[in-house]
Amino acid sequence: MTDHTLPSRPAPHLLCRLRRIALLGEHIPYAVLGLAARVFPAAVFWQSGQTKLDAHWRVSENAVYLFQEEYRLPLVDPALAAHLAAAAEHLFPVLLVLGLASRFAALALLGMTAVIQLFVYPDAWPTHGTWAALFLLVVARGPGAISLDHLIGRWAGR
Repeated sequence: MTDHTLPSRPAPHLLCRLRRIALLGEHIPYAVLGLAARVFPAAVFWQSGQTKLDAHWRVSENAVYLFQEEYRLPLVDPALAAHLAAAAEHLFPVLLVLGLASRFAALALLGMTAVIQLFVYPDAWPTHGTWAALFLLVVARGPGAISLDHLIGRWAGR
């Protein structure tokens, strides 16, 4: 006689526990997700903006050189591009962290991400895709309750 044993199945209580663990993420408030989606990519852009400035908070010659020799954006003067990028990488992250004009700031940084992806570092799509996903979340769902936008909306009676 051959032994025809059925493959063992996990106990039902184990499946229930695994399902409960898997569903824990549904209990994370959007306020926390929205805050994370704003703060973490904002920090990346802020740090990038800081590398473009000298000790006196002016756009450095090195930043202009990078736009001339490495980034080589089409149709934009390298000095102008360096100044615009430095300004954007400081303004929009601050707005995102504060949660002020969040959708606009996320959309602006999403546009910058697209330019970086298409013209500067096309092989860095996994990183840029992560940023894009977070910015799209903020554009689609808003900044969440931990934001000035939310407080202004409550004050204005929306």
